[in-house]
Amino acid sequence: MLRRTWTRRVNKIYDAKTAVADIKDGNRLIIGGFGLSGTPMGLLRELQKQCAKDLRIVSNNAGVDNWGIGILLQSKQVRRMTSSYVGENKTFEKMYLNGELEVEFNPQGTLAERMRAGGAGIPAFYTATGYGTVIHKGNFPIKFKQGKPGEVEIASEAKESREFNGRHYIMETGVTGEFSLVKAWRADKSGNLQFRGTARNFNVPAAQAGKICVAEVEEIVETGEMHPDQIHIPGVYVQRIVKCEPYEKKIEFRTTRKVGTPATGHGEMHADLKSLDLREKLARRAALEFEDGMYVNLGIGIPTLASNFLPDGMHIELQSENGLLGMGPFPEEGKEDADLINAGKQTVSYLPSSSTFSSDQAFAMIRGGHMDLTLLGALEVAPNGDLANWVIPGKMVKGMGGAMDLVSSGCRVVVVMEHAAKGGKPKILKKCTLPLTGERCVDRIITELAVFDIDKRGGKPMELVELYPGVTVDQVKNVTEADFVVSKNVKTMKFAGAQ
Repeated sequence: MLRRTWTRRVNKIYDAKTAVADIKDGNRLIIGGFGLSGTPMGLLRELQKQCAKDLRIVSNNAGVDNWGIGILLQSKQVRRMTSSYVGENKTFEKMYLNGELEVEFNPQGTLAERMRAGGAGIPAFYTATGYGTVIHKGNFPIKFKQGKPGEVEIASEAKESREFNGRHYIMETGVTGEFSLVKAWRADKSGNLQFRGTARNFNVPAAQAGKICVAEVEEIVETGEMHPDQIHIPGVYVQRIVKCEPYEKKIEFRTTRKVGTPATGHGEMHADLKSLDLREKLARRAALEFEDGMYVNLGIGIPTLASNFLPDGMHIELQSENGLLGMGPFPEEGKEDADLINAGKQTVSYLPSSSTFSSDQAFAMIRGGHMDLTLLGALEVAPNGDLANWVIPGKMVKGMGGAMDLVSSGCRVVVVMEHAAKGGKPKILKKCTLPLTGERCVDRIITELAVFDIDKRGGKPMELVELYPGVTVDQVKNVTEADFVVSKNVKTMKFAGAQ
């Protein structure tokens, strides 16, 4: 539980150097931001100059090589990272695999809730996220031995599990730190904070989880200038305010459309199927999974493209787990906003129905079962619904992001992927060989060859229900390791807007 010594301090305004001067070697820091959005870069630069080392950092991302937490990794100031997704930081990956960095991977929603719980004085909680995976069972590498690639020095521990109402859960602990470093849009002199767009993300639970919260802001106003209804973090959580000038905002993936082009689609809505590339074929088939009024979360890549091919008159609400419901299209060139991105760190726009919120609230929607559908990719899928899509041990070190939370939420899960990997290696296996994202979680698999339905409760075998035009059952069997039955009413695959 957080314990603060009461002192009367009227002035919360600091300069950046003084604000981080008392951060000590070995301190745990809770740092806000998502990708490069909402990153307290001015404070991180001062912390790099301050040279505190052996830091234990809790943050969703690790920035990139030359930005965000990445600069502290380069200067060898970090001992342990507790994170969810670090796919864009090559320094991080190299240090981890070489045994120079301890890494504790957390599902994104679990990490947000650990921060929120820590700040709320809740020592532990139960979640279905990660049950049956290495997050639950342990023995996943936290640290490798230096100079001995692949040899594990520190491994994760197994977590307690319990059953509630017939469903399995694991226990996660709340997390706090000596300091939290966050980035807000503006503050008043009492420490009340406001954010813009999706820059709220992890900054809200991070601010609550630090014994001393240092907020980097773009503007400081007099107390009373911000309406109470518009305050996102009350000043009780914030001890220090810093205005860093000049403040630079970076966009990780600047994604736009040309001025005057339609807000949806990557080309014509209606197209000749033979003229489409593989990605667009899969996206157009996946689009047929949507139903009017659905709340949907789309994974990075092909699943995201599917939203461009909604049938006329259909409306769905897209949720992005970094804090946006009602995700709009890519903005026109010149109208992109660094404070408005999606979970893939691409610039997006608002819709009339849009709302923004913090990462812990985003995953409350997911974990609470309020999403109707999630589309995501996969490395491997098994006929019982097991899914692996987040790591290749010893090679790909990105983190699970929000995938574990999404597939354990109870909503319908549809995998959209190429049928086989490079060299024709099957991806639909009898049993997944890679670390699982979730047990018995997949309802449907869509590939360029076929569509399979899965009974994840185990009552029925995996069933082939659709075939691509001209593809035979034998062709599918040749690139599918898992056994399956063929529906008596196999349909020919259809594609939104294409024939």
